[in-house]
Amino acid sequence: MERVPILKIGDILLVSIQVDMSDQTALQLQEDLAERIVATGSHGVIIDITALDIVDSFVGRMLSTIASISKVLDAETVVVGMRPAVAITLVELGLSLNGIRTALNVERGMELIAAARPDESQDDDEFHDEPDEPETTDSA
Repeated sequence: MERVPILKIGDILLVSIQVDMSDQTALQLQEDLAERIVATGSHGVIIDITALDIVDSFVGRMLSTIASISKVLDAETVVVGMRPAVAITLVELGLSLNGIRTALNVERGMELIAAARPDESQDDDEFHDEPDEPETTDSA
């Protein structure tokens, strides 16, 4: 059985599907990816499907399931590199991939994930116990 490689790039896991997805390969990918998200604390997953010529209903559902698993584990998923024929097939199969963001390429996918994450420094400010500065009004 072939395994799909999962690469870590900063805070993002990149999955580049270069093989035809058998049911077993897809199920193994779901498990491997969930484990890597937890192990690395990654907040984004990019699934590059540029090499996929054909997508059936199982692969479409697998993409949706991976996105749902990732979301539960606090990671956003973006599918990149979708060919027009694949997009048409997914729509014809009635698989709108709800909850999955898409981008034309990996670079745009990384930008989407970066934009979806709040600025870490702003999050830290919320947890300080310092009182807020009182608002001043001009009474001129």
